[in-house]
Amino acid sequence: MFIQTEATPNPATLKFLPGKVVMESGTAEFRDADSAAVSPLAARIFSIPGVTGVFFGYDFVTVTKDGPEWQHLKPAILGTIMEHFMSGAKVMGSAATANDEDGDEEFFEAGDETIVATIKELLETRVRPAVAQDGGDITFRGFKNGKVYLNMKGACAGCPSSTATLKHGVQNLLRHFVPEVQEVEAV
Repeated sequence: MFIQTEATPNPATLKFLPGKVVMESGTAEFRDADSAAVSPLAARIFSIPGVTGVFFGYDFVTVTKDGPEWQHLKPAILGTIMEHFMSGAKVMGSAATANDEDGDEEFFEAGDETIVATIKELLETRVRPAVAQDGGDITFRGFKNGKVYLNMKGACAGCPSSTATLKHGVQNLLRHFVPEVQEVEAV
């Protein structure tokens, strides 16, 4: 088994491509070892000292670190991912589901359904595929008073360039196609 790695715009996050489907649908993000308990793979990755975050996309795993350099962490993470997939174990435990919605309710005013549908369509078709290339995800949280609220996950969470991505990329795109959008903010 050969696992490729790719740098992300976030220097604290590295993208691992095992050449297999990681999450059949949705995404899963783990920000600490306790939340990772629902995933045998995430729990194993969190057992490596220095790991502070794990994110699963369709065909990739992103790992966020603090402290040690990648040259020290990367071999242990590669070995852990390889062992997991070679064993045939599941990525998520039987009781776990993809946390694509994070349990947070979407919010928007009655009457804004058409605007929200257009925003979601643009995010799904134009923004999320590009962000997934960088090892992250962006999901819709809400729309109120001209402001779109988005949740940034994986490599996007805490990325130094995420503000530029939001303000210059996503905000400009949404404003172009949806005149009611005035601003975009991460939650």
